[in-house]
Amino acid sequence: MSKKNSALGESGIYDARVLGAPKVAVLGLQHMFAMFGSTILVPVLTGLDVSATLFFAGIGTLLFHFLTKRNVPAFLGSSFAFLAGYHAIAGNPMEGTLQKNLLPYACFGVACAGLLYLLLALLIKLFGTKRVMKFFPPVVTGPIIIAIGLTLSQTAIDSCSSDWLIALVAIVLIIVCNIWGRGMLKIVPIIVGVIGSYLLAVILQRVDFSSVANAAWIGFPIHWKETVFWAFGDGNLSMLLTSVITIMPIALATIVEHVGDISAISSTVGKNYIKDPGLHRTLLGDGLATIAASLFGAPANTTYGENTGVLSLTKVFDPMVIRLAACFAILFSFCPKFAAVIGCMPSATVGGVSLVLYGMISAVGVRNVVESRCDFSKSRNVIIAALILVLSIGIKYSAAGAIAFTVGSATISLSGLAVGALVGIILNAVLPGKDYVFSEEEPRDTGVNFAVMNKEKD
Repeated sequence: MSKKNSALGESGIYDARVLGAPKVAVLGLQHMFAMFGSTILVPVLTGLDVSATLFFAGIGTLLFHFLTKRNVPAFLGSSFAFLAGYHAIAGNPMEGTLQKNLLPYACFGVACAGLLYLLLALLIKLFGTKRVMKFFPPVVTGPIIIAIGLTLSQTAIDSCSSDWLIALVAIVLIIVCNIWGRGMLKIVPIIVGVIGSYLLAVILQRVDFSSVANAAWIGFPIHWKETVFWAFGDGNLSMLLTSVITIMPIALATIVEHVGDISAISSTVGKNYIKDPGLHRTLLGDGLATIAASLFGAPANTTYGENTGVLSLTKVFDPMVIRLAACFAILFSFCPKFAAVIGCMPSATVGGVSLVLYGMISAVGVRNVVESRCDFSKSRNVIIAALILVLSIGIKYSAAGAIAFTVGSATISLSGLAVGALVGIILNAVLPGKDYVFSEEEPRDTGVNFAVMNKEKD
């Protein structure tokens, strides 16, 4: 029997333990590059540090595996769901409105959002999955996800407008890879779009690499003034409270994303990870990874659909390969010169990728509502969805851009997403006619994933 065939386990699944170190290393690199394009795009879109992002993507993944008994083959990369929250607090680098000193405050809000994961994990442990998840029906989470993409849409168009040729190359490459790509090309359309568009900009001499020449080859990925601990020392209580109230409700969407991804991994691997090791453990791992990353100036983490696609493609489901990819990400994080190359990326390249990405966010929100068969013949469901959408988008594009009020000496601003989410949750809780039942016996892909362009399924 050949070595390749001897590595096959039951149902044609490869056993990483007998594939050999070289092949396992290649598989680990493949998983790292699958998450790479989406993960590094988040710091570009927010102004956060690329090196810290990669470092905590690796650390967060290892922490997640430890808390889930090293059984779930999931990689944790940067979450796009919180982009609107970062922009509401600190401004948008693509629009030239970024106030970098406010990013630690936004990170504090994201860290508090991570606490909701921990609270939900505790409630699930105490009361069971079904009783807790009934408060997060698709009629609430779907419109929130749709609103996230729509509130970001103007930014993408503005960035594309700086150089439509460069932007269109990124858009076309993403579409081609997503529709006609095969193998890994179909799983990594974002990184293909970024590289192709970036190379064209270099050829046309539209990129300034002066910062790359000045960057060191080796450096520490964590910087004190970009951490939440620096924000505590700065002591702007109003901004801290505003960040918490603005960003925490977004966790409702990312929690649904998490459940969808764990369901997709369960379907791909053929094991019910929602029951064992349990949704409470996977939420705990994702939540703690998000808290740790945010405290030290990195984006929120989330389980990545791209890596689920790689699992389906390779049939190697051993979580050890994912942990190896995490180690590679940590290794890359100690190279400031690499981070500088990412920082030189043209805004039109980012705009082209973002245009597709933000649309995909809204699209998966629609898919979430459709696949869950949300009944819009019921007035309660129409009212809930309508108010979430109108409040989220209307407040965002109003003259003030937020709803502000004063509590004592602190002025607090609520973003449209925060208002929409809170109203949706309250209405769903008080209005009669609830019809959503969460099933942990047959986990299925809910279609909620903010990073992946196309999920490969077995």
